Amino acid sequence: MNRSAPFLVLGIGVAIVSTASILIRYAQADGASSALIAAGRLAIAALIMAPFALSRAGPELLRIRRKDLLLCAASGLLLAVHFWTWIASLEYTSVANSTVLVTTNPVWVALLSAWLLHEKPAKAQLIGVALTLVGTLLIFAAETSHSSAATAPLLGNSLALTGAIAASGYLLIGRGLRSNLSLLSYVWLTYSFAALGLIIAALLGGERVQDVSFNAWLLIAALAIGPQLLGHTAWNWALRRLSATFVAVSILGEPIGSALLAWWLLDEGFVAMQLAGFVVLLLGILVAARAERSQSVEPLTAARQTPRTKTLTTEDEIPTTKTLTAEDAEDAEENPEPRT
Repeated sequence: MNRSAPFLVLGIGVAIVSTASILIRYAQADGASSALIAAGRLAIAALIMAPFALSRAGPELLRIRRKDLLLCAASGLLLAVHFWTWIASLEYTSVANSTVLVTTNPVWVALLSAWLLHEKPAKAQLIGVALTLVGTLLIFAAETSHSSAATAPLLGNSLALTGAIAASGYLLIGRGLRSNLSLLSYVWLTYSFAALGLIIAALLGGERVQDVSFNAWLLIAALAIGPQLLGHTAWNWALRRLSATFVAVSILGEPIGSALLAWWLLDEGFVAMQLAGFVVLLLGILVAARAERSQSVEPLTAARQTPRTKTLTTEDEIPTTKTLTAEDAEDAEENPEPRT
């Protein structure tokens, strides 16, 4: 294999996922609500994955314990909240702010792990949390210090952060369930539960599927096939051939790519304080993600009992970071990974 191939595939994956926020903006402009966009994105992805899940993991799905099924439903609910709030944030704030803030989930994973799982955070994780908070404050302050084209930037920024926290809960539940379920089973079940929850919420909210234009449905389908499935499959394929740290750093290019596309296609600009916030926040995410990876790697003598882990930082999405075991990485070529 050409040595440059993994780098090329990784770059293509980042480029594909970077288009998510732009596709969402266009779908919203065509009259599709945030709830319907989120529901359609996950429903289409779940339907595409269904034949693979049923053929390869059918026996496992039939034997699933009730407790694990309920945990998958809870995880799917959090994934639904993640996509709904993040997509809704794009109605009120800039693409750059939304995509940067929703990628902060490595920080929230560290905080929630310390609170709920009583895992003592490493010093580097605390530094990452501090940097992320400083960057977030700079972004919020930038919105109040200049005139923005966004309709309600503070609300939009808050929704994006809510999406990041919800994605963190999804990842924490997945961390526990992965000892009982394969990656394919877990992803397909959570996608399906998330899609079902969003469809019910949209219908209860008075949404009318027939009112969505054909063009909007094409954009939603592109969102599911592109960023949701192809983009993350490319990331995971590259993860088997490149270091997890390099992949994590590269994936931080997603909010940068989204911001550049928004500047080019949507005429969204930046101010100095906003750019400073982006830099500090992305640095904090990187520090927190690397600390998570180093904490996850067990000594070689315990390798047979505790899987070696790799941390992958993502946007959108699964949201954003996703911690994968070495076994997961081997399956990643065949099993699409969720975006958070």
